[in-house]
Amino acid sequence: MINVFIDGKNGTTGLKIEERLSVKSGVKVITLPEEKRKDIKARKEALNSADVAILCLPDDAAKESVSLIENERVRVIDASTAHRTAAGWAYGFAELSEKFEENIKNGKRVAVPGCHAGGFIALMYPLVKNGIIGKDTALTCTSLTGYSGGGKKMIAEYESEEKNPLYVAPRVYGIAQAHKHLPEMTQISGLNVTPAFVPVVCDFYSGMEVVVPLFKSQMKKGDAAAVKAIYKELYCGNIVKYTEENEDGFLSAVKLAGKDSMEISVFGNGDRLLLTARYDNLGKGASGAAIECFNIMNGKNKEESLIL
Repeated sequence: MINVFIDGKNGTTGLKIEERLSVKSGVKVITLPEEKRKDIKARKEALNSADVAILCLPDDAAKESVSLIENERVRVIDASTAHRTAAGWAYGFAELSEKFEENIKNGKRVAVPGCHAGGFIALMYPLVKNGIIGKDTALTCTSLTGYSGGGKKMIAEYESEEKNPLYVAPRVYGIAQAHKHLPEMTQISGLNVTPAFVPVVCDFYSGMEVVVPLFKSQMKKGDAAAVKAIYKELYCGNIVKYTEENEDGFLSAVKLAGKDSMEISVFGNGDRLLLTARYDNLGKGASGAAIECFNIMNGKNKEESLIL
Protein backbone atom coordinates (compact mmCIF):
# COMPACT_ATOMS: atom_id res chain seq x y z
CA MET A 1 0.00 0.00 0.00
CA ILE A 2 1.34 3.44 -0.97
CA ASN A 3 0.34 6.11 1.54
CA VAL A 4 -0.10 9.52 -0.10
CA PHE A 5 -0.67 12.89 1.53
CA ILE A 6 -1.84 15.73 -0.70
CA ASP A 7 -0.93 18.98 0.99
CA GLY A 8 -3.26 21.58 -0.49
CA LYS A 9 -5.81 19.14 -1.85
CA ASN A 10 -8.64 21.68 -1.84
CA GLY A 11 -7.19 23.63 -4.76
CA THR A 12 -8.02 22.95 -8.41
CA THR A 13 -4.97 20.74 -9.02
CA GLY A 14 -5.17 19.00 -5.65
CA LEU A 15 -8.80 18.03 -6.10
CA LYS A 16 -8.10 16.45 -9.48
CA ILE A 17 -5.10 14.55 -8.13
CA GLU A 18 -7.11 13.25 -5.16
CA GLU A 19 -9.93 12.21 -7.49
CA ARG A 20 -7.55 10.02 -9.48
CA LEU A 21 -5.55 8.61 -6.59
CA SER A 22 -8.61 7.73 -4.50
CA VAL A 23 -9.63 5.07 -7.02
CA LYS A 24 -6.14 3.70 -7.65
CA SER A 25 -5.53 0.17 -6.47
CA GLY A 26 -2.86 -0.06 -3.78
CA VAL A 27 -3.02 3.63 -2.89
CA LYS A 28 -4.32 5.14 0.33
CA VAL A 29 -4.86 8.89 0.51
CA ILE A 30 -4.15 10.35 3.95
CA THR A 31 -6.71 13.01 4.80
CA LEU A 32 -6.93 15.62 7.53
CA PRO A 33 -10.12 16.98 9.09
CA GLU A 34 -11.09 20.35 7.65
CA GLU A 35 -10.18 22.16 10.87
CA LYS A 36 -6.65 20.64 10.76
CA ARG A 37 -6.00 21.41 7.10
CA LYS A 38 -3.74 24.39 7.87
CA ASP A 39 -2.49 23.18 11.24
CA ILE A 40 1.31 22.88 11.03
CA LYS A 41 1.55 20.02 13.54
CA ALA A 42 -1.12 18.00 11.79
CA ARG A 43 0.42 18.65 8.38
CA LYS A 44 3.88 17.72 9.65
CA GLU A 45 2.60 14.43 11.02
CA ALA A 46 0.78 13.63 7.79
CA LEU A 47 3.78 14.58 5.63
CA ASN A 48 6.13 12.36 7.62
CA SER A 49 3.74 9.40 7.66
CA ALA A 50 3.40 9.36 3.87
CA ASP A 51 5.33 7.38 1.32
CA VAL A 52 4.64 10.14 -1.19
CA ALA A 53 3.74 13.74 -0.39
CA ILE A 54 2.15 15.74 -3.20
CA LEU A 55 2.27 19.50 -2.74
CA CYS A 56 -0.44 21.64 -4.36
CA LEU A 57 0.37 24.88 -2.60
CA PRO A 58 1.61 28.44 -3.14
CA ASP A 59 5.38 28.57 -3.43
CA ASP A 60 6.19 29.68 0.13
CA ALA A 61 3.85 27.08 1.61
CA ALA A 62 5.42 24.37 -0.56
CA LYS A 63 8.87 25.31 0.73
CA GLU A 64 7.52 25.19 4.28
CA SER A 65 6.09 21.71 3.71
CA VAL A 66 9.42 20.40 2.46
CA SER A 67 11.13 21.84 5.53
CA LEU A 68 8.69 19.92 7.76
CA ILE A 69 9.69 16.55 6.32
CA GLU A 70 12.13 14.71 8.57
CA ASN A 71 11.43 11.16 7.44
CA GLU A 72 14.07 10.33 4.81
CA ARG A 73 11.90 7.79 3.02
CA VAL A 74 9.20 10.35 2.10
CA ARG A 75 9.25 11.17 -1.61
CA VAL A 76 7.86 14.52 -2.74
CA ILE A 77 6.04 15.65 -5.87
CA ASP A 78 5.71 19.43 -5.91
CA ALA A 79 3.16 21.01 -8.26
CA SER A 80 4.16 24.56 -7.29
CA THR A 81 6.80 26.77 -8.91
CA ALA A 82 9.02 26.60 -5.84
CA HIS A 83 11.46 23.85 -6.83
CA ARG A 84 11.39 23.58 -10.64
CA THR A 85 14.89 24.98 -11.05
CA ALA A 86 16.21 23.93 -7.62
CA ALA A 87 19.29 21.76 -7.24
CA GLY A 88 18.51 18.19 -6.25
CA TRP A 89 15.01 18.21 -7.79
CA ALA A 90 14.12 16.14 -10.83
CA TYR A 91 12.12 17.94 -13.50
CA GLY A 92 8.91 16.00 -14.09
CA PHE A 93 8.73 15.82 -17.89
CA ALA A 94 9.63 12.23 -18.70
CA GLU A 95 9.25 12.52 -22.47
CA LEU A 96 12.18 14.92 -22.88
CA SER A 97 14.70 12.08 -22.64
CA GLU A 98 15.45 8.75 -20.98
CA LYS A 99 17.56 10.67 -18.47
CA PHE A 100 14.61 12.84 -17.42
CA GLU A 101 12.45 9.74 -16.90
CA GLU A 102 15.24 8.00 -14.99
CA ASN A 103 15.65 11.02 -12.71
CA ILE A 104 11.92 10.94 -11.94
CA LYS A 105 11.98 7.20 -11.30
CA ASN A 106 14.89 7.42 -8.86
CA GLY A 107 14.27 10.87 -7.47
CA LYS A 108 13.08 11.67 -3.97
CA ARG A 109 12.13 15.20 -4.98
CA VAL A 110 10.26 15.79 -8.25
CA ALA A 111 8.93 19.13 -9.54
CA VAL A 112 5.89 19.09 -11.83
CA PRO A 113 6.36 21.41 -14.85
CA GLY A 114 4.44 24.68 -15.03
CA CYS A 115 1.51 24.68 -17.41
CA HIS A 116 2.84 27.25 -19.88
CA ALA A 117 6.41 26.10 -19.37
CA GLY A 118 5.74 22.47 -20.26
CA GLY A 119 4.73 23.29 -23.83
CA PHE A 120 7.60 25.71 -24.41
CA ILE A 121 10.17 23.27 -23.04
CA ALA A 122 8.74 20.38 -25.05
CA LEU A 123 9.34 22.49 -28.17
CA MET A 124 12.69 24.05 -27.28
CA TYR A 125 14.65 21.47 -25.28
CA PRO A 126 15.20 19.02 -28.16
CA LEU A 127 16.12 21.80 -30.60
CA VAL A 128 18.74 23.24 -28.26
CA LYS A 129 20.01 19.76 -27.40
CA ASN A 130 20.41 18.87 -31.07
CA GLY A 131 22.06 22.18 -32.00
CA ILE A 132 19.22 23.37 -34.23
CA ILE A 133 19.09 26.61 -32.27
CA GLY A 134 21.82 28.08 -30.12
CA LYS A 135 21.66 28.69 -26.39
CA ASP A 136 21.84 32.45 -27.00
CA THR A 137 18.87 32.57 -29.39
CA ALA A 138 16.30 35.23 -28.50
CA LEU A 139 12.84 33.66 -28.81
CA THR A 140 9.24 34.71 -28.42
CA CYS A 141 6.39 32.59 -27.11
CA THR A 142 2.62 33.05 -26.95
CA SER A 143 0.47 30.78 -24.79
CA LEU A 144 -3.33 30.62 -24.67
CA THR A 145 -4.87 29.13 -21.54
CA GLY A 146 -8.25 28.44 -20.04
CA TYR A 147 -9.22 30.43 -16.97
CA SER A 148 -9.00 27.40 -14.64
CA GLY A 149 -5.24 27.96 -14.60
CA GLY A 150 -5.86 31.00 -12.41
CA GLY A 151 -7.29 28.90 -9.58
CA LYS A 152 -10.51 29.19 -7.62
CA LYS A 153 -10.60 32.99 -7.54
CA MET A 154 -10.30 33.36 -11.31
CA ILE A 155 -12.73 30.49 -11.93
CA ALA A 156 -15.30 32.25 -9.75
CA GLU A 157 -14.74 35.54 -11.60
CA TYR A 158 -15.21 33.97 -15.01
CA GLU A 159 -18.23 31.89 -14.00
CA SER A 160 -20.01 34.62 -12.08
CA GLU A 161 -23.35 35.91 -13.40
CA GLU A 162 -21.84 39.37 -12.92
CA LYS A 163 -18.72 38.58 -14.92
CA ASN A 164 -16.75 41.59 -16.06
CA PRO A 165 -17.72 42.12 -19.74
CA LEU A 166 -14.03 42.57 -20.59
CA TYR A 167 -13.46 38.90 -19.73
CA VAL A 168 -15.28 37.63 -22.82
CA ALA A 169 -12.22 38.54 -24.93
CA PRO A 170 -8.74 37.02 -24.49
CA ARG A 171 -6.62 38.96 -21.99
CA VAL A 172 -2.84 39.25 -22.10
CA TYR A 173 -1.16 39.15 -18.70
CA GLY A 174 2.38 38.91 -17.36
CA ILE A 175 2.92 42.20 -19.14
CA ALA A 176 5.92 43.14 -16.97
CA GLN A 177 7.78 40.16 -18.50
CA ALA A 178 8.36 38.65 -15.07
CA HIS A 179 6.06 35.62 -15.28
CA LYS A 180 6.95 32.96 -12.71
CA HIS A 181 7.42 30.28 -15.41
CA LEU A 182 10.21 32.18 -17.18
CA PRO A 183 13.15 30.83 -15.09
CA GLU A 184 12.13 27.23 -15.76
CA MET A 185 11.38 27.90 -19.43
CA THR A 186 14.89 29.26 -19.83
CA GLN A 187 16.90 26.88 -17.64
CA ILE A 188 15.27 23.55 -18.52
CA SER A 189 15.30 24.36 -22.24
CA GLY A 190 19.05 25.00 -22.01
CA LEU A 191 18.78 28.62 -23.09
CA ASN A 192 20.90 31.53 -21.89
CA VAL A 193 18.40 34.16 -23.03
CA THR A 194 14.99 34.52 -21.40
CA PRO A 195 12.26 34.44 -24.06
CA ALA A 196 9.75 37.24 -24.56
CA PHE A 197 6.61 35.56 -23.23
CA VAL A 198 2.97 36.48 -23.91
CA PRO A 199 0.52 34.45 -21.78
CA VAL A 200 -3.15 34.95 -22.66
CA VAL A 201 -6.10 33.90 -20.50
CA CYS A 202 -9.28 33.11 -22.45
CA ASP A 203 -12.97 32.60 -21.72
CA PHE A 204 -12.96 28.79 -21.69
CA TYR A 205 -12.45 26.52 -18.69
CA SER A 206 -9.41 24.46 -19.68
CA GLY A 207 -7.10 23.87 -22.60
CA MET A 208 -3.76 25.29 -23.69
CA GLU A 209 -1.88 26.18 -26.85
CA VAL A 210 1.75 27.27 -26.82
CA VAL A 211 3.19 28.80 -30.00
CA VAL A 212 6.84 29.61 -30.70
CA PRO A 213 7.65 31.31 -34.04
CA LEU A 214 11.05 30.42 -35.47
CA PHE A 215 12.79 32.08 -38.42
CA LYS A 216 15.10 30.01 -40.60
CA SER A 217 17.74 32.66 -39.91
CA GLN A 218 17.56 31.78 -36.18
CA MET A 219 18.51 28.18 -36.86
CA LYS A 220 22.19 27.21 -36.61
CA LYS A 221 21.60 24.21 -38.86
CA GLY A 222 18.84 22.16 -40.45
CA ASP A 223 15.45 23.16 -41.75
CA ALA A 224 11.77 22.45 -41.15
CA ALA A 225 12.25 18.81 -42.14
CA ALA A 226 15.04 18.43 -39.55
CA VAL A 227 12.88 19.95 -36.82
CA LYS A 228 9.99 17.64 -37.68
CA ALA A 229 12.29 14.60 -37.71
CA ILE A 230 13.56 15.39 -34.21
CA TYR A 231 10.04 15.79 -32.84
CA LYS A 232 8.74 12.65 -34.60
CA GLU A 233 11.51 10.51 -33.15
CA LEU A 234 11.25 11.90 -29.63
CA TYR A 235 7.49 12.32 -29.30
CA CYS A 236 6.10 9.04 -30.55
CA GLY A 237 4.22 7.79 -27.48
CA ASN A 238 0.63 8.08 -26.34
CA ILE A 239 1.21 10.92 -23.88
CA VAL A 240 3.24 13.25 -26.09
CA LYS A 241 3.09 12.75 -29.85
CA TYR A 242 3.88 14.59 -33.05
CA THR A 243 1.04 15.41 -35.42
CA GLU A 244 0.24 17.89 -38.15
CA GLU A 245 -3.49 17.66 -37.64
CA ASN A 246 -5.35 20.96 -37.62
CA GLU A 247 -8.89 22.23 -38.04
CA ASP A 248 -8.93 23.48 -41.65
CA GLY A 249 -6.08 25.90 -41.05
CA PHE A 250 -7.06 26.72 -37.45
CA LEU A 251 -5.61 25.44 -34.17
CA SER A 252 -8.03 25.39 -31.26
CA ALA A 253 -6.60 25.66 -27.76
CA VAL A 254 -9.36 23.43 -26.38
CA LYS A 255 -8.74 20.41 -28.62
CA LEU A 256 -7.20 18.37 -25.78
CA ALA A 257 -9.27 19.81 -22.93
CA GLY A 258 -10.04 17.07 -20.43
CA LYS A 259 -7.08 14.93 -21.55
CA ASP A 260 -3.58 14.33 -20.23
CA SER A 261 -1.84 14.14 -23.59
CA MET A 262 0.09 16.72 -25.60
CA GLU A 263 0.34 17.28 -29.33
CA ILE A 264 3.52 18.76 -30.85
CA SER A 265 3.31 20.23 -34.36
CA VAL A 266 5.30 22.19 -36.92
CA PHE A 267 3.60 24.49 -39.43
CA GLY A 268 4.69 27.40 -41.64
CA ASN A 269 7.06 27.49 -44.59
CA GLY A 270 10.75 27.36 -45.37
CA ASP A 271 11.47 30.80 -43.92
CA ARG A 272 9.11 30.98 -40.95
CA LEU A 273 8.02 28.08 -38.78
CA LEU A 274 5.31 27.90 -36.14
CA LEU A 275 6.12 25.37 -33.45
CA THR A 276 3.05 24.47 -31.40
CA ALA A 277 2.13 22.42 -28.36
CA ARG A 278 -1.52 21.73 -27.51
CA TYR A 279 -2.68 20.14 -24.27
CA ASP A 280 -4.82 20.81 -21.20
CA ASN A 281 -3.51 23.23 -18.60
CA LEU A 282 -5.08 20.98 -15.92
CA GLY A 283 -3.91 17.75 -17.60
CA LYS A 284 -0.34 17.51 -18.91
CA GLY A 285 -0.04 21.05 -17.55
CA ALA A 286 -0.85 20.12 -13.94
CA SER A 287 -2.64 17.13 -12.35
CA GLY A 288 -2.08 14.75 -15.27
CA ALA A 289 1.65 15.46 -15.17
CA ALA A 290 1.69 14.90 -11.40
CA ILE A 291 -0.05 11.53 -11.75
CA GLU A 292 2.38 10.50 -14.50
CA CYS A 293 5.29 11.36 -12.18
CA PHE A 294 3.63 9.40 -9.37
CA ASN A 295 3.31 6.37 -11.64
CA ILE A 296 6.94 6.51 -12.74
CA MET A 297 8.21 6.99 -9.18
CA ASN A 298 6.29 3.95 -8.00
CA GLY A 299 7.16 1.57 -10.81
CA LYS A 300 3.75 1.69 -12.45
CA ASN A 301 2.83 2.05 -16.10
CA LYS A 302 3.17 5.81 -16.60
CA GLU A 303 -0.12 5.93 -18.52
CA GLU A 304 -2.09 4.43 -15.63
CA SER A 305 -5.04 6.65 -14.59
CA LEU A 306 -4.34 9.11 -17.40
CA ILE A 307 -6.98 10.18 -19.91
CA LEU A 308 -5.43 9.90 -23.34
